[in-house]
Amino acid sequence: MIRILLADDHAVVRMGFRLLLQSGQDMTVIAEAESGEAACQLYLEHAPDVVVMDLAMPGMGGLEALRRIRARDIHAKVLTLSAHDDPMHARRALNEGALGFLSKRGAPEALLEAVAVIAAGRRYLDPSLAQKLALAEFDGAAKSPVERLSEREFEVFVRLAGGATVQRIAQDLNLSASTIGTHLYNIKQKLAVVNQSELTLIAIRHGIIQA
Repeated sequence: MIRILLADDHAVVRMGFRLLLQSGQDMTVIAEAESGEAACQLYLEHAPDVVVMDLAMPGMGGLEALRRIRARDIHAKVLTLSAHDDPMHARRALNEGALGFLSKRGAPEALLEAVAVIAAGRRYLDPSLAQKLALAEFDGAAKSPVERLSEREFEVFVRLAGGATVQRIAQDLNLSASTIGTHLYNIKQKLAVVNQSELTLIAIRHGIIQA
């Protein structure tokens, strides 16, 4: 039996995923989290076989939760989910140690397949997304200015583009406001922008956030 920790901030989405996952005879959802903070705590309490985690959650978010879970347990098996199917989100999650990435727009059976593959210790990536990643490397898209951001800078960039303040980001990521301010300065330098509105436009243009 594969024991699963399900993390998503939408109760209706969690219910749908839980019903789908438990429709298989060898899977059971042992705990549910509505935030990255809760996911970290429940991971320590339940030691699940697989974590199925949305990247876009309030608070610290899925990417930071992934980072902290992996810091506690380097062998943690995490499948990340996103409403976006762009290669950039997938690449960032995989770089942080996720064993898989799945778009929420994918077929329901893909979730069952992904969990089974990751529980066995193998990587899972939707074939269409894998192709996009390969094409991005081939045509040089991976060398876009956004790709030059570090993992932490990218996370701060996404939050800023979504309208979060420096103070709120510092609180969510448990960092000082001055540290976030330094990241903001570096982000503006690398992306050649002067304000938050331009950051939002770049994020929309790259499909990182929706308009």
